[in-house]
Amino acid sequence: METLTGGTALALAGVVLGTLGTLIGQHLATRVEDRRHRWERSATERAERKSAIMDFLGSAQRIELVLDSRSLGLSDACGSDEEALHDLWLATKSVELVCADGTAQAARAYARTLHARVRAATPAPADPAAPAKREHRHAFMTEARDELGNRAGAR
Repeated sequence: METLTGGTALALAGVVLGTLGTLIGQHLATRVEDRRHRWERSATERAERKSAIMDFLGSAQRIELVLDSRSLGLSDACGSDEEALHDLWLATKSVELVCADGTAQAARAYARTLHARVRAATPAPADPAAPAKREHRHAFMTEARDELGNRAGAR
């Protein structure tokens, strides 16, 4: 049986080191790819949540415009109240689908308040429901900021 010579041992060590280097390189590349994929998925999910929140806010703003027009005695500037309410509740459902439970609950509470105010027969200028509307809007905005990772002090 032949003994290992210096050249054979160096060649074998080179093969082992090359294999280890390749395996370590593949492992690191896989980790980097996993991180990139997680980051992209997170960015996509955040964009989806932001879109749902913005759609909800657009629908809520339309209802606020209807209510403001009514309180000023103007005609409805946005079209039918029913269509605006439908859009509001559809946007609320989008928030429920893609956002956390706290944000969804805040959206539902704000939508219920707006819905009740639209259904009220005659809005009074000093409507007692106004503070509740403001509080629900503020609660939703706070939840939405948290949902999107935007803290009030970190703007």
